[in-house]
Amino acid sequence: MKPAKAALTGLIALATALAAGHLVAAFVGLSASPYLAVGNAAIDLTPSWLKDFAVTTFGTADKLVLLICMGVVLVGIGIGAGLASRNSPAPGTLVAVLLGFVGVAAVVTRPDVGQLAVLAPVASTAAGVYAFRYLHREAEESESRRGFLITAGLAVFAGVAGQLFGSRTDVEGSRQAVGDLTPKVKAPEIPVGADFVKDGTPSFITSGDDFYRIDTALSVPRIRAEEWALRVHGMVERPMVLTFEEIRSRDLVEETVTLTCVSNEVGGPYISTANFVGVRIGDVLREAGVKAGADQLFSTSDDGFTAGSPLDYVLENGLIAIGMNGEPLPAEHGFPARLVVPGLYGYVSATKWVTDLNVTTFAKDQGYWIPRGWATRAPIKVSSRIDRPTRMGKVQGKAVIAGTAWAQPKGVAKVEVRIDGGPWREAQLGADVSDTTWRMWRVELELSKGSHTAECRATDKSGFTQDQARLDPVPDGATGWHSVTFTVE
Repeated sequence: MKPAKAALTGLIALATALAAGHLVAAFVGLSASPYLAVGNAAIDLTPSWLKDFAVTTFGTADKLVLLICMGVVLVGIGIGAGLASRNSPAPGTLVAVLLGFVGVAAVVTRPDVGQLAVLAPVASTAAGVYAFRYLHREAEESESRRGFLITAGLAVFAGVAGQLFGSRTDVEGSRQAVGDLTPKVKAPEIPVGADFVKDGTPSFITSGDDFYRIDTALSVPRIRAEEWALRVHGMVERPMVLTFEEIRSRDLVEETVTLTCVSNEVGGPYISTANFVGVRIGDVLREAGVKAGADQLFSTSDDGFTAGSPLDYVLENGLIAIGMNGEPLPAEHGFPARLVVPGLYGYVSATKWVTDLNVTTFAKDQGYWIPRGWATRAPIKVSSRIDRPTRMGKVQGKAVIAGTAWAQPKGVAKVEVRIDGGPWREAQLGADVSDTTWRMWRVELELSKGSHTAECRATDKSGFTQDQARLDPVPDGATGWHSVTFTVE
C-alpha cells in the first residue's frame, strides 16, 4: 500500500471511531464521548503546576488548547498506525483496540455518567477496528477512492449527528420558561460613582458574557430546571431533596457579590461582580438540622467536581443562586443552580451546576483541588491592581491611574499608589457598595515626560495592608503589589 493511502486509512478509521463514540454518547450522556472523556481524565490527572501554567498562559482558552493538542496527538497516532500497517492490518487494529481501552477506562471512572455510558467507547472501538480493516482491504484490492469517500462521509455524518443529538437538551428553553425571578429582599442600587469606567476600570457589574469562567468542565453540563434537584444530606437531622420550583418558591434574596479565582496572578483578570438571586445556604442547612461535629459543606457538581466550604462560614454567608443580573443563570455559569459564597476563593465555594450538598467533616472528605496541593480553607486576600495605564502604555498630559481593589468580606478601606518607588499617595475611592464587593479607585498625578512605574496596594477595613512579597497562587492565593511601567508623552 502506498504511504499516502496508508496514512489516510489510519486517519479516516480514527475519525470514524471518534464519530461513532460521539454519536452513541449523545444517547447515554455526552460526557461518555471518548474524546471528551479522555480530555476530562487528562484534566483530572494533570499535575497542579501544569494546570496553573495552562491557566496563566492560555486563560479561559485552556480547555480549547487541550482539545487541540489531543487532536494533534491523535492525528499523529492515526497516521502512524496507517503507515505501520502497509503490509498487514494487524498493527492498526492493535492501536484501535488500545485506544478503545483508554476510552473505556476514561468513561468508567467518570462520576457524572451512568452504567450505559461504556457503550460509547465500546462502539468507538468496534467502529474503528471495522473501518480500519475495511479501508485496508479496499486499499489493497482496488485503486478506487469510493470506499474511502463513503467511510469519511459516514464519519462526518456520525460526528455531526452526535453533536446535534447531544445538544438536544433545550437548556435555553428551560431558562426562558423560568421567567422573572423577583427577590423578596433586593440588593441595594449601585450608586453613581461606584466605578471609573472612563478612566479604565471595569464597570461595577460584570455582564454574563464578560464574567470570568474557570472550572474543570470540558463541556458545559446541559441541565433543564424541570429535571434538576438538589440533595441535602450527611450529618443532618432531616435529609431533603429540593426541586428547582421548591427553591424558587422560597423567599428569594438578591446580593451583589464579587467572585475571585484563586488562580488569579497579581494583577490578573479572574475576578467579576454580579447581582445573584437565590436562597441563603444557611436557611436550608438549618432547616435540615445540622448535627454536632460537622465542620464542612461538601458540594458536588453535575459533572463530578467537588468543593469543601467551612460550615460555620457558609451557615452565615452565601446563596444557592438561581439567578444572575436579573435573569436565570446562564448555562456556562451554572444553570439551574450554583453556590455563591463571598469571601472565599471559588475553588472552595462557587460550585456550578450544583446537585449535592453533603454536611460532613474536613477529616472525612476532600474537595477536588485539595489533594492537588491547594489549601483546605481559602479566605480571599486583600489585593489591588492597576487597570490603566496598561503595561508599556502611553499617557498624554496628566497621568490618571485607575484600578480595582478587593478584600471580601472585610471590604476595602484605602488604596495607595506610588510612582518610581517614591512616597505613597492615597487614591480616590469609588462609592462603597458593600464589603462583599470590589472597589474601584483612581488618582490623578502630574508627572514628567518619560518612563514611569506605578505600584498600588490596598488596605482592608480591619487595617491590614496587602503583602508586598510576590507569591504564586498555590496554595491559597497570590500576593504582591501590582506594578505597571508606562510612558508620559
